[in-house]
Amino acid sequence: MTSLVSPLPDLMWEPIVRAGLVEDFGVGGDATTQAIARPGQRLRAVFRARHEGVVAGMSAVRLAFSLLEPQVEFTLFKDDGSRIVPRDILAEVEGYAETILGGERTALNLLSHLSGIATATRQVVDAVQGTKARICCTRKTLPGLRAIQKYAVKAGGGSNHRYRLDDAILIKDNHIALCGGVEAALRAARSRAGHLMAVALEVDTLEQLKEAMSGGGADAYLLDNMAPALLRQAVELVDGRAVTEASGGITPETAPAIAATGVDVLSLGWLTHSVKALDIGLDIDL
Repeated sequence: MTSLVSPLPDLMWEPIVRAGLVEDFGVGGDATTQAIARPGQRLRAVFRARHEGVVAGMSAVRLAFSLLEPQVEFTLFKDDGSRIVPRDILAEVEGYAETILGGERTALNLLSHLSGIATATRQVVDAVQGTKARICCTRKTLPGLRAIQKYAVKAGGGSNHRYRLDDAILIKDNHIALCGGVEAALRAARSRAGHLMAVALEVDTLEQLKEAMSGGGADAYLLDNMAPALLRQAVELVDGRAVTEASGGITPETAPAIAATGVDVLSLGWLTHSVKALDIGLDIDL
């Protein structure tokens, strides 16, 4: 099966999946399955979509079972980035009852959450189709899950912002206040930035943007909470000399008008910090 998004290595997934299993199993394991299942009983189960969306996190599903039972049989039918509809089978797993029922919740928690991110991202990507705008996430991620949440955004057709604070210099309102103004903040940033380190500046008004451009400029401008008419003016002022990014309260409904202003990027923090999980179930086939 050809991957629709560049995969993350198991090295990135395993600590997260392992932590989920340890948290769920406690010290005694799955008491319910131990009490009910016959010794050595094996099960076959399928992951089935219950809602339309986009898949992300199938590596987490596989590892949720293989960490418990290395010889478990896992068959993938829908790769990350695939569009799905209700009743689609995403994967099949066969192994001991304790493996499948013990790993079920960890697998579904991660799969449903990440597929929710991919689905929401695809919805906004589709909404701005026909424009040059890219849909981007932010650093508003859950601690410990940033790499896989950002991966899910890419599975939905989106792009990633900074992964960490050391990826690029991003001057925001508090940094400007710290330095006493836009020009002073840009000067300080440029004096410390290496030749490969991008400098981005968040602005709220056209006046701030003009001040920045007259003072040497930035590599990217984050145009925060600007209405479409103001965004269009800002894009015209920048005139292709830097990347322009719209941010602040963007929804699938407002995204088309914002993208039509000519901005290069739309950034949406809610894609990772408060997205709705996609409904996916695990059904046992005896």
